[in-house]
Formats: sequence, structure tokens, C-alpha cells
Amino acid sequence: MNEHNPLTALDRPNSYIGRALPRPNLTRLLQGRGQYVSDMSLPRMAHVAFVRSPYAHARINGIDATEAKAMPGVVAVVTGKELAEVCTPWVGVLSHLKGLKSAPQHAIAVDRACWQGEAVCAVIAETRAAAEDAAERVMVDYEELEPVTDMMTALDSETPLIHPELGDNLAFERNLDVGEVDKAFAEADAVVEAEFVFGRHTGVTLEPRAVIGDWNPGEERLTVYQGTQAPHMMQNIIAKHLGLEEAQVRVVCKDVGGSFGIKVHVYPDEMAVVALSKLLRRPVKYVADRIESFNTDIHARDHRCKAKIAVKADGLITGFAIDDVTGIGPYSMYPRTSAIEANQVVNLVGGQYTNQNYRARTRVVFQNKNVTCQYRAVGHPIACSITEGLVDLAAREIGMDPAAMRRRNLIPDDAYPCAAASGLKFESLSHHASLDKLLSMMDYDGLRAEQAELRKRGIYRGIGLATFIEVTNPSAAFYGVGGARISSQDGVAIRLEATGRIIVQTSITEQGQGSEAITAQVAAHALGVPMERVRVILGDTDNTPYGGGTWASRAAGIGGEAAWQAGKALRTNILAVAASILQADADALDIVDAKVVDKGTDVERMPLEEVARIAYFRPDTLPPGFQPELMAVRHFVPREYPFAFTNGIQASWLEVDPDTGFVTLLKHWCVEDCGTIINPQLVDEQIRGGIVQGIGPALYEHCLYDERGQLTNASMADYLVPMASEMPDIEVGHVVSPTMESELGAKGAGEAGTAGAPAAVVNAVNDALAPFDVRIVEIPMTPEVILRALGKI
Repeated sequence: MNEHNPLTALDRPNSYIGRALPRPNLTRLLQGRGQYVSDMSLPRMAHVAFVRSPYAHARINGIDATEAKAMPGVVAVVTGKELAEVCTPWVGVLSHLKGLKSAPQHAIAVDRACWQGEAVCAVIAETRAAAEDAAERVMVDYEELEPVTDMMTALDSETPLIHPELGDNLAFERNLDVGEVDKAFAEADAVVEAEFVFGRHTGVTLEPRAVIGDWNPGEERLTVYQGTQAPHMMQNIIAKHLGLEEAQVRVVCKDVGGSFGIKVHVYPDEMAVVALSKLLRRPVKYVADRIESFNTDIHARDHRCKAKIAVKADGLITGFAIDDVTGIGPYSMYPRTSAIEANQVVNLVGGQYTNQNYRARTRVVFQNKNVTCQYRAVGHPIACSITEGLVDLAAREIGMDPAAMRRRNLIPDDAYPCAAASGLKFESLSHHASLDKLLSMMDYDGLRAEQAELRKRGIYRGIGLATFIEVTNPSAAFYGVGGARISSQDGVAIRLEATGRIIVQTSITEQGQGSEAITAQVAAHALGVPMERVRVILGDTDNTPYGGGTWASRAAGIGGEAAWQAGKALRTNILAVAASILQADADALDIVDAKVVDKGTDVERMPLEEVARIAYFRPDTLPPGFQPELMAVRHFVPREYPFAFTNGIQASWLEVDPDTGFVTLLKHWCVEDCGTIINPQLVDEQIRGGIVQGIGPALYEHCLYDERGQLTNASMADYLVPMASEMPDIEVGHVVSPTMESELGAKGAGEAGTAGAPAAVVNAVNDALAPFDVRIVEIPMTPEVILRALGKI
């Protein structure tokens, strides 16, 4: 654990780093004054409704829109073939994922629909209601084709090919073999095997996907209002596929009602909206309804993995081996691809442990279901569940306490830098300090004693532990090396206004996680001004520096560091101006509470508004040749490590009723090391929210398809999500190991909760049911799954 604090040079009473402060946008949002795409209305704006395929796989023989075009208020009816003249297709591949392939995908299906819910026609009308009414009158002549729905048989020779031109239904395969795996398993005192099953689920964002395309023929410029995590990525892609220059496209992202990775991808229907605006030369708006969201928002997980672990009698882990299969739908999602999650699973399994013998295979297959792609904690819950599930099963096999088993194998805190068997490089982690802190927080020994007493009374409670590592602050190693124009850097422009206030423009975005708050805190701290003097502007490609946006837990670590560096540069510039005015040495001055003061004594010399007044309005009074510069721009990208890994451990304490299969969550703990903590309240909120989002697929959430590829529970009445009344108290603790790649030392924290929660809950359920000698490695762990394991149904 590295205790270095890079911020001590600017420690002062009004420091903003490490303080739990409310978000600057909180009052506005609580008053209902958020600016969401759903709320927007533009002059001459039309609305689009999509005709969507009722079949998982069908040939489109013809579309008759005669009756629909005659409906009141209808502006146009556009087919996929017609829209293809405006918007070119795309292929979701990355060159560094060797062998990854996918078929070209159109904004609207042209010849075939490849999943239930794929758009086959667009109806544009003066109102959404009129568009929906007319869409019901569009007659589509479908020829139903045999769907591929079972990912485990997708590669069988008798299974139909979804895209015959690709040769098979295999999108991607990766194999890894490190160390002496066969020897490790042959010489092990115990080998434990299991087949882990992960159900499909989706993000269920509070605000559905929404977009407005506004083509201005006079300017030949397209403005896109969109709830997105990556405005500059979308600017590039929209321009590319609509045949425009990037300068002709402006993407504006205002308030976003949740994202979780759902809104970082290129969706065909959203591309159709911006293409329709260009085609019709007027604004066009689309807001997905909840059924559309279930059928078209990316799904995630859907893995089946055979895995095994080799251990010695003293608990030493000597080998891991996995064979993973995942179904991704009929296309690889663009531009981030649908192979990243499987690739992450291979990278992450066993990464927190000292073992160096590891064999892995993953296969990514096409199927006629909705597409899957990156969703909060990409691959981490799967890798963590496999790793920690095997560790618990092995501990049970050799009669060792699960906590002791982990302590025996976790990478020592003084062993860094080092690398995992998969090749991942770790700068500085704190597994043992985190484990010790968690066991103390939860009173592990006391809970074990309580568990034993309760079992005597027929009450079955369980403790589940899950250690994890988390990818944050990704460099170009994620996407840039594969050819995707997704920036790994972020930029910040910061300036002193003539009034003495501070304007910060940043390329990161806000989806509710607090990007605006941490940017303001970092800028205020760097400059020595009250936070209320700082205004943050984000989410506008016309008005912010170029950058990657917000995804993969990077906003604080990369965007925050850019704000820190820009703030320091502006601070230097301000002090230079003040020194020229005061005829003093800039090194003898400081800024405290928005005032230039004598360093060391804090005696006020002049307020910032006076510095700005002279610089902007009386530069004639400054020394000859001196040019005041009251704006600074800085960018930051990690270079030394591909990722800034964080780590932590979670624990779940729950009760299982063996008669009903119901699980009652009693308490949950998490100790997390995300480096320097800028705002403890925001970090803890992120971790708690992430834990809830991890508990969801562990116990409740599941997209259920039948054998014909029909999604059978596409509504909030049938798709279960965690509710507040069902969630336990969640206690969060921290260990701090700053990254040395930045001065802030901040890493990400947004996905840690989701990464470890499913494994902790599953291990706790298995621990509770240990007296019944059952093990469950399938999620969601519904009452039906539990009762089936107990042999009661």
C-alpha cells in the first residue's frame, strides 16, 4: 500500500480534495429543472416511431406503407433500403482482437431482421402518437427463418448460419495458456470443477435512450441532442456514416438519467434518427419507450463457463482453467464491439492471486437475440464470480476457512509492481490491507459464531466473501490500438472571467455519478478559490476540449487530472499577472479564498476580480511586453500502465429459507481502494449503487427468451429489479493506494460495487446452504433455482 499523498503541496484549510461536498447540480435537479432530451422541443420538430420485427429471424419480402402515409400528421415513411442511401452500414470489429468478425449492420434492417425488436421501417409524423398510430398500419411481408437461440449449439454443424458470408456463427475466440497448467492439476491435492451460468440482463436506466437530430440546411450542419457518455465519439461516427465532416456535426449532451454503459454505444435506431433529420431537412426526435428499451438497449453477461481450480492441502492455489462461451446477438456492437467482455473475463480470472498457472478459452457466438455489449463492470462480475466461487468451493473441499484461503493466496501488498498470469500489470494494490479491514468492519469471527448458533435453531445464514480487481483509467490499450476513434485522453480548459469567477470546460460527461462535482472540486482546490465560484461546462463538442467522455471508471482519474493540471497552469498565470501589478516576485505570492496573498502569512494583496479587471480592461498599466494569459488548457492520458487497477473485497451476510428458497439480505460490506478520494460521499454513493446493481442480476434480473427468440418479460411488471426495501445496509470502507501516474493519484470507483457483489451474494447463499451439501453456481439465484438445488422441486 502506497501512502504517498501528491496533494500535500497545496494542503490548506479550504482544501476541496477529500471533502464530502454536495453536487453543484443538485438543487437544479431536485427542483425538476433538469434538461433532458425527453423534455426538449424544437421548431418544426417531427417524431419517429419504428416498426419492429416480431420475429427473431425473418426475411423482409416487402413493405406496404400506403395506408400509413395517408394517416393524419404523417410526414414520411422510410424503409431501410431508402435510409441506406443516407447512412452507410458499419462493422463492429477492433483490429487488436484478432479474428473478431461481424456482418455489416444498417440503421434500419434492409433484407432481414435478425432479432425480435430490430427496426424494419421508420414512420415520421408531427407527434409521437400519430407516428405510432401510422406504424400500426405499415404492412410488412415477413418470411420467418429458423432462429439461432441457444449459444451452446450455435457452433454445431447442423445449426443455421445467421450470416452465411461469415462462414460460421463464431464471432471471436481467444485462447491463453500460461505456466505449467497440466502439471499443476496433476499434482494438486484437490481439484474442484463447476459450470458457472450467468443470465442475460440489461441496464434499466431511469431515463430511456433519447436523441434529437437537427439538420440545418442553411449552415449544412447537424446538431445532435443525445443522452450519451461519449459526445466526441458520436460526433466522429455520425459524420463518418452520414458523409459529413466532423466540423459539420455538433453533439450536445445535457442531463442524462442514468447510463451504466448503456448509452456509450452506437444504436441503429439513433443513427436512423440523425439520418432522417438530414433526409427530411428538419429536426427529428426519438425517445424509446420501456418495451423498446428492453428489446433494443444492449443486454449484458449471458455466459456459461466451465472452470476448475487446483489447490494444495495447505490452501495454496496452483492452477486455474476456464472454458467460456457467450452469446452476443446477431452483430458485434459498434464501435466498442461485443468481444471486450469475453476478453476481459480471460484477462481477469485469478488476477488477484499469486498463482501463475492459467489456461483459458473464450468463444463469442452469434445468436438471434438482442445484441450484448459493455455494461457496468464489463466482464468483472463474471471473472470475479468464477474466481471467488472456485476459491470458496476449494476451501470447502479441503476444510479451510474462506478468509484464510484468500489470505494464503492474495498477492502481498509489498509485491508491487507485478503482473497477473494473464499479463495484466499492477502498479500498487492493497488486497491484504483491504481483507484485514473488511474482517474487522464486519466482525467476521463474531458472525461465524452467530451463524453456528443460529443453525442449531434451523436458521440458515451465510457469509460470502469476494475479492476483486477493477480496470480503471484505461489508456489507448482499450480501443485506440484497435483502430477505434475513441479518445483515451481527456481535456480541460479553465479561465478566469472578468468578474473573478472560474469557468471550466471539460470533455468528461455527467450521467449522475458526480463528474461535475469532482471537476469543480479539483479546479477549486488547484486555484485556491471557493467551489461556488467555479462553473463547469461539459457535454458539448462545440464548447469542450476533445476527449473520451465518461466510461470505464475514468472521469476522476483522467478528466480530474486534466482539471488539476489546467488549474495549476492557470494559477501560475494568475500569479504572474498579480506579480506584475504588485511589482512582486510571483513565487512569494499565493491564492487563498480567491485572493492573492503573501505566501506564508496569507496577508491579502488583491482579490482575483481586481487581477481580472486590470488584465482585461487596463492592460495598458502592465509592464511593457507583458501579456496576461488568464486561460489554460491541459490534457491527460495514462502512459506507463494500460490501466490503473483498483482492488477491494466485499462481504454479504444473508439468510436463506430452505422451504421457500427466498433470500433475505441482512448486511453488505465493501472495502475499496480507488487511490486518492476526491469526494468521499460521491465515491461511497457509487460503490453502494454499484453493489445494488450487482445484487440485481445475482438474485432478480433476467432477460428471458423462449426457443423462438422471443423476449418474454420485456416490461417492468415481469422483469424484476432490486427495490430499496429488499436491499441491505451497505457499509463502505477504504484503503488508499494512489496511482503514481498522476499528481492527483485518483483511480476509478464506479464499477467496483458491481464487480464483486454477485460473487459475494452467491458465496453467501452457498455458505448458508452448506449443511444441505448443495452448491449453486447459476445466477440469478431465484427461489426456483435454490429449491431445485435442494431437491424440493
